[in-house]
Amino acid sequence: MFRKILIVAACSLLFMSQVCFAEVSEDDLVSEIRALREQIERQGQRIDELEERLTREESTPKTIQFADGTVEDLSKLMPSGIDIGAGATFVVQGTNNANGNSLSEKGEDVTDASYSIDLTLEKKFDDYGMVFLQLETGDGAGVDEELQLFSNVNQDADDSDNSVSVTKAWYEHYFQGAPLTLTFGKIGSDDYIDGSEYACDECTQFLGSMFKHSPVIEFPSSTAGVHLGIAPADSMDIDLVVSDADDDWEDVGDEIFFAGQVNIKPNLFDRTGNYRLIGWLNDRDHTKWDDSASVKENGYGFGISFDQELTDELGAFLRYGWQDPDVYINGDSFSLEHAWSTGIQLKGNMWNREGDALGIAVGQISPSDKYKDAGTNLNAKDEGHLEIYYNYVMNEHLTLTPDLQIIWNPYGKDASNGDETIVVGGVRGQVDF
Repeated sequence: MFRKILIVAACSLLFMSQVCFAEVSEDDLVSEIRALREQIERQGQRIDELEERLTREESTPKTIQFADGTVEDLSKLMPSGIDIGAGATFVVQGTNNANGNSLSEKGEDVTDASYSIDLTLEKKFDDYGMVFLQLETGDGAGVDEELQLFSNVNQDADDSDNSVSVTKAWYEHYFQGAPLTLTFGKIGSDDYIDGSEYACDECTQFLGSMFKHSPVIEFPSSTAGVHLGIAPADSMDIDLVVSDADDDWEDVGDEIFFAGQVNIKPNLFDRTGNYRLIGWLNDRDHTKWDDSASVKENGYGFGISFDQELTDELGAFLRYGWQDPDVYINGDSFSLEHAWSTGIQLKGNMWNREGDALGIAVGQISPSDKYKDAGTNLNAKDEGHLEIYYNYVMNEHLTLTPDLQIIWNPYGKDASNGDETIVVGGVRGQVDF
């Protein structure tokens, strides 16, 4: 093909030279044509060689040689049809008026860092199912270790001392002819319950724990469980979750966490929105505040979680939750009764920064009255949280997020090392591969 192009181009040049330079002699013209033809032949041979080499390299399998001398085809080693995702999150935070029990002095200023790495593998099986695996590692507890609060300020912290753990591993099946989805394995109950478009991801949205999920829902860690999703209509989803409440993989039927959620999606003003109604029960052993001998009680509660797109650039969310104030999980030192939070997210399109986002949220957590009555001279005030973040997209792989949190009445003003308002400032770096 390249040879033909060269010949056509050469003939065109010769024709133009004959027209433009008619005074050139016939012998000279014949000599020029002969020389040009030889040059074209040489270039054609070189092109043939390059094409042959390219074809040979494309057909030659890429190999890897192991330490024992064996050689394997890389194409055979690479999994087929598996989507791989990876991300790393780095957080640096500093705080004043720290009030943790481990501090050497009251109100100490602290600066700490943490990091986490997530690796996900996902394999879809046509239209009937998929399998999912998530591996995590990290280090550093962040400033949470030096703070005594009802709700922490760095939900991403993974203080696992760099050990790799399987966070989730599940299979999901889609029933043909019915709007049902069944998931089982090692699941996270909070992946299905109490979600939000604008406040549910500590890697890209709010870092504070209370803005990811309601602090008055007693979610277990990722553990053995089953999820059933039902979609009876385009405007409604129903989610049911049953999982091991104490996350020990033993006697999973004795202590269970059960939660149900109905999500109404009315599409108001042609805008996406989710209006979730939540109920839950935790069968893990609880103790009554006013009867220490009652140590086999259940915990339960309900909540709402709304999010609504208001404009192309603006979205808002609202959460409220309540749980039984009479009991606490065995081993805990306090219990909560109410929690609410609300906030907005603004997309950077408003100021010509596509991909950027500004988030602002405020909320309060109320300890239970029975907890207050059971203590000695407890204040048990409502703990308040304000958080502001700005996602600045550096490039397609890196986002930097300055983050500011203000906590008033920390730990209900009952921390032994201080009750002053706490300010936490920091930066999150999110790297996506």
